[in-house]
Amino acid sequence: MAQYDSIFKNATVVNQDGEERWDIGVRHGRIAALGRFNGDADEVVDCTGLHILPGVIDTQVHFREPGLTHKEDLETGSLGAVMGGVTGVFEMPNTNPLTTSRATFEAKIAAGTNRMHCDFAFYIGGTHDNVGELAALEKLPGCAGIKVFMGSSTGSLLVADDSGVEAILRAISRRAAFHSEDEFMLEERKGLRVPGDPSSHPVWRSPEVALSCTQRLVALAHRTGKRIHVLHVSTAEEIAFLADHKDVASVEVTPHHLTLDETAYERLGTYAQMNPPVRDRAHREAIWGGVANGVADILGSDHAPHTREEKDHPYPGSHSGMTGVQTLVPIMLDHVNNGRLSLQRLVDMTSHGPNRLFGIAGKGRIAVGYDADLTVVDMKRRETIRNEWIKSRAGWTPYDGVTVTGWPVGTVVRGKTVMWEGELVTPAIGQPMRFSESLPLKP
Repeated sequence: MAQYDSIFKNATVVNQDGEERWDIGVRHGRIAALGRFNGDADEVVDCTGLHILPGVIDTQVHFREPGLTHKEDLETGSLGAVMGGVTGVFEMPNTNPLTTSRATFEAKIAAGTNRMHCDFAFYIGGTHDNVGELAALEKLPGCAGIKVFMGSSTGSLLVADDSGVEAILRAISRRAAFHSEDEFMLEERKGLRVPGDPSSHPVWRSPEVALSCTQRLVALAHRTGKRIHVLHVSTAEEIAFLADHKDVASVEVTPHHLTLDETAYERLGTYAQMNPPVRDRAHREAIWGGVANGVADILGSDHAPHTREEKDHPYPGSHSGMTGVQTLVPIMLDHVNNGRLSLQRLVDMTSHGPNRLFGIAGKGRIAVGYDADLTVVDMKRRETIRNEWIKSRAGWTPYDGVTVTGWPVGTVVRGKTVMWEGELVTPAIGQPMRFSESLPLKP
């Protein structure tokens, strides 16, 4: 019997302690050896000239199953993930029916197991009606935690009032994730939407709308002594405010808020429409400041696909959201090559950070005993992103025609090479992630 199932040789391994020319030995789906070593293996993969990152975890995707599968499902969304170098995802609860009960949650776990191409966890939506069950629901195997929409977006999940949010926070013990836009202000400001003009979207959903809600949310977190995770932070004001509240608040930023600015509405029209919106370059630069100074903890794509027909409706009837899981790695590698952040900082935001914030068991590091989840990239490869490359059922990307330097060439999930050089080479093997705050007891 071979000593290892596989060895990935001669790669530049990027980890929490820097970059090193190392080999990675894999046995039974886990990392068994790390360093320069000789050993026999059933498979040896020569990675000369390539970098290996801890498997990228995208902690915010909407794969639309059940109920909205005309634009995405767990299989197509996860195929896009692994084609883009992503080994694991946290998927959101605004489906139809909503993922707000044990039955709907366990149905999604069953639907994803060995059908999704990457590993996964699912959020459970917090509502006024299920608050009494959340303490038990957040501990279910494969649950990433509780997600609350304080501002309306796709779907009908909404808890806009402080008393409702406070009740949810008091009921739970894990870190909860929030879409933070003030619903009351959104209702008051609807008249600012200009029919046919998507550039009015960030006028309606203004920085004040986001900051007001985030300030309310942080106050509730302090009042209850609970941990919050503010999703897709999009404003300079929130970055500055949250810098003073890192005791309770972690921060997610997105590739599109780091890449696009107000000119996107001229080029893309409603295809640039997101909640919260793409804003002007001053906000974009402030978010980059949050990456540089550490206020921003992690990256999530907020992959939120809609069909072309849904995006082509005249604004404001057009749907908010864009694809992102497949382009997260190449877009961010291009930023690395352009000097906006280091490769180690990218690793911190896409693997170590999710592990640290959410207590993912056995993932997020290249270390002996951890799952052999690996994202293999060619830092020098130049490629042009095309709609035809996108595996999402939606079939489009806001980055169509954008040339990037840095490209995912391999995706390894628990030791199995799932994608290599743009080809799916292993059938779906996706399994629920495990979390340290909800591990099953062993006798």
